[in-house]
Amino acid sequence: MPGRGTAIHPTAVVQSTAQLGAGVEVGAYAVIGAGVVIGAGTVVGPHGVIHDGVVIGRKNELAAHVVIGGRPQDRAYGGEPTHVRIGDANIISEFASVDRATGEGHETRVGNGTYIMSSVKISHNCRIGDGAIIVSGTQLGGWVDVGEHAYVGGITGVHQFVHIGRLAIVAGCSGVRQDVPPYVMAGGFTARALGLNTVGMRRHGVSPADRLALRRAFRIFYQSHLAMEPAIAALEVEAVRSVPVRHMLDFLRAARERKRGIIRWRAETTPSD
Repeated sequence: MPGRGTAIHPTAVVQSTAQLGAGVEVGAYAVIGAGVVIGAGTVVGPHGVIHDGVVIGRKNELAAHVVIGGRPQDRAYGGEPTHVRIGDANIISEFASVDRATGEGHETRVGNGTYIMSSVKISHNCRIGDGAIIVSGTQLGGWVDVGEHAYVGGITGVHQFVHIGRLAIVAGCSGVRQDVPPYVMAGGFTARALGLNTVGMRRHGVSPADRLALRRAFRIFYQSHLAMEPAIAALEVEAVRSVPVRHMLDFLRAARERKRGIIRWRAETTPSD
C-alpha cells in the first residue's frame, strides 16, 4: 500500500501487500515484492528488485539495478523463510546486491548510514555496522561481520565467517581470510596487519590518549612476540584505562572462539605471499 506522496513509475511492479512510506520513489521497471516494507523518503532506482519480505528503513538511496533479498548462494538453503533488514540513510550504488539469510528466522542486516558502492556483493547472514564503507567490486562471503565505521577497499574478497572490527580499514585488492581487529589497518593478497587506522581514528574523534593506548596495545599483540594468552593478559592492563583498547580486547577474546583466527603481523610472511 503506497503512502502519502509516493512516486511510482508506471512501468514499476509493486505487489499489493508491499508497504511504502510517505515520499517513497520507485523508478522505472523496478519490482517490489510481496510484504516488502520501505520507510519514508527511500528511493528505489530504475530496474531495482526488492524481493518478498525485505524491510528497508527511511531515507535510503538505492541506485539502478540494486537487488535486495535474493536467494542466498548457499546449497544449504532450502527455501525456508528468511529476511533482509536494512536501516536508515544508507547509500547502495549500482548493481550492488544484498542476499537474504539462510536458516529459518535468520536475517542479513545492514545498519544505518553505510555506503555500499557499485557491484558490491553482500552474501547471506552478513551484518554491516553503522557507517561502514564497502568499496566497489568487493565480495563478502556468508556470515561476514563488518563493524561500525569500518572501511573495506575495492575489489576485496572477504572469506565467509570473517569479522572485521570497528574502525578497521582493509586495503583494496586484498584477500581477507581471518578476522581483522578493531582500529587495525590490513591489506595484501593474504591480508596482514599493517598498522593502525590513525586517519580514521582522528576523523571519528578517538582521543590522543586512546590513540596512544591503541599503539601500545598493537605493539603488545603484534610485535612483542608474546603468545596469545600472555598478550591478552597484558592488554587487560591497557583496557582498564582505554575504552577503545577494551573494544580490541573483547574482539580478540571472541575471535579465539570463532572459525577463522586473527590476521598476522605483516613481518610474518612466507614466500607464497
